[in-house]
Amino acid sequence: MAETDDALLEKFFDKGELSDDEMRTGLRKGMAQRSIYPLVCGSALGNIGVTTLLDVVATYLPSPSDFVQVEGKVPGTEKEKEIKIGPDESLCAFAFKTVSEPHVGELTFLKVYSGKLQSGADVYNSTQDASERIGQIYALNGRERREIGIVNAGDIAALVKLKNTKTGDTFCDKRDPVLLPPTDFPKPVINMGIRPKNRGDEEKIANGFAKLHEEDPTFIMEVDPDIKQTIIYGQGELHLEVMVDRLKRRFGVEAELERPRIPYRETITAKAEAQGKYKRQSGGRGQYGDVWLRLEPLPRGEGFEFVNEIVGGVVPSKYIPSVEKGVVEAMNNGFLAGYKVVDSKVTLYDGSFHEVDSSDLAFKIAGSMGFKNAAAKAKPVMLEPIYNVEVIVPEDFMGDVMGDLSSRRGKILGMEQEGTFQKIKAQVPLAELYKYSTSLRSLTQGRGLHKREFSHYEEMPRDLAEKLIKEAQQAKEAEK
Repeated sequence: MAETDDALLEKFFDKGELSDDEMRTGLRKGMAQRSIYPLVCGSALGNIGVTTLLDVVATYLPSPSDFVQVEGKVPGTEKEKEIKIGPDESLCAFAFKTVSEPHVGELTFLKVYSGKLQSGADVYNSTQDASERIGQIYALNGRERREIGIVNAGDIAALVKLKNTKTGDTFCDKRDPVLLPPTDFPKPVINMGIRPKNRGDEEKIANGFAKLHEEDPTFIMEVDPDIKQTIIYGQGELHLEVMVDRLKRRFGVEAELERPRIPYRETITAKAEAQGKYKRQSGGRGQYGDVWLRLEPLPRGEGFEFVNEIVGGVVPSKYIPSVEKGVVEAMNNGFLAGYKVVDSKVTLYDGSFHEVDSSDLAFKIAGSMGFKNAAAKAKPVMLEPIYNVEVIVPEDFMGDVMGDLSSRRGKILGMEQEGTFQKIKAQVPLAELYKYSTSLRSLTQGRGLHKREFSHYEEMPRDLAEKLIKEAQQAKEAEK
């Protein structure tokens, strides 16, 4: 506390102690300088320690008047702009939270940095580049809402029924625009599959989770077309369970968590050529398409390339797009286990057609057949997604965490000091990261943190690939 102020430090060295008022002054300065961080224990669920927390906030945390200005930018540029804090300045307010309440709708919480905000005013949302009409303004005390007509600099209030505003948006005067930096939310560290308990509830789940995302941007839901599954992302297993519980309590929809499918990929490792010929005659006009395709592997991450090398019109140019469509369709459905084929170059170099029986459909089917025939010869393999993982742990747990990462087929890339902690960098297959945040907490007495992001695709070990292919074939047969 003494280190926050030279006068206090001098007194402490002279007398060896500080008075209660001086300690309060030191604490307050330290928190404003971010050299001291308070830790207040309690339970919101049990309503324990809440009053103490509010007392600490009121007594020690800095008020807006402790800061002369905040930093922002001129919208649409990288030019920095300083906003002076005070009621007589231009309006600058920040939407820091959204809550969806029954019978009220969405409540948007704002902190006003400068100027004042009044009911009925038109303000400029510089984040969305849109105008917003201010309706009712509320001061909140727990569950109680008291309508106020105006909110001044330094105060927090809640607004209802805003049309264009989301968490992280800036309100300002259009004649003096400013854009405050958005909150830097942590990236998700866990994902789970979700399915409705009752058929037909998919839309209700999507709408409910969309509203919960507005309230908590660290929670994300997306429908993954590759794995045909709805996936939710969050900060831990408990976080996702809480969101599913909120969905049930507030929106009346029940959903179940399930293991997320892994977006595996397939590719080829050798060059191969094959014919795809589709010939059908069933009275009247028939179907005829004939193509020769050459498959070649591309470097990892290159995707797909289709090359037309037809000369002399052996396949009319009007049918070439249909051949490519057939190839793409076959690639999307996979060859080994039904996963998308990537990093392949497909060349159409020969074929034949029939003046009467050839059609777009026939050449599309021929293209699909040609790809499958060539892929069978091109030494196909399975690919799995690899993630970059950063784990921050106390030094005491470093050995256990590294051993655990290695057991998950992880490659340790390096370590570096981060304060009193160690940061371990590794690359780990996504399939091995299921519920990793929970395991890490168990290994480190709740003190370990991690973040992850997609890195690249890599060939799977042969034994795991064979097991995956076998399971896919069994599932296909069960569907029949």
